[in-house]
Amino acid sequence: MNSSSQPQVEIGARQRWLAVLAKAPLDQLEAAWEALGDKPAYRALRPGETGLVMVRGRVGGSGQPFNLGEMTMTRAAVQLLDAGGVTWTGFGHVAGRSARRAELVALFDALMQDPARHDSVERAVIAPLAARQEAAKATQTAKVTASKVDFFTMVRGE
Repeated sequence: MNSSSQPQVEIGARQRWLAVLAKAPLDQLEAAWEALGDKPAYRALRPGETGLVMVRGRVGGSGQPFNLGEMTMTRAAVQLLDAGGVTWTGFGHVAGRSARRAELVALFDALMQDPARHDSVERAVIAPLAARQEAAKATQTAKVTASKVDFFTMVRGE
């Protein structure tokens, strides 16, 4: 991840921002990258690679696991280059075939690990993306709730 002398990022926080970034569409990630003030120098450790992953399911959501099928996924890894010798490595995994999207996720992941940039990237990138995703989820939930039908069964007395 980074130099052993650097503080480690809390795993739960990193999972949260990676989930937000992985769900963001390419146009929103590109806009956030373009709006970034001082873009860091970086090198690709693993250029975008597209492949297949097995998607697992569970019977009833909690029962026996089974292989549901395969889906296309792209991954990338980048390393931020810093004049001070400290490097931050970011990883991006996204559904689909967009190498640029995986690269942008990896770049923002690396930026979020840098304590000097963490708060500004959180405010400028992660929070707005998370808000858009929550709004879209609320809209979808409202549509589904509007069409909800409650079924009940009447038992005949004997």
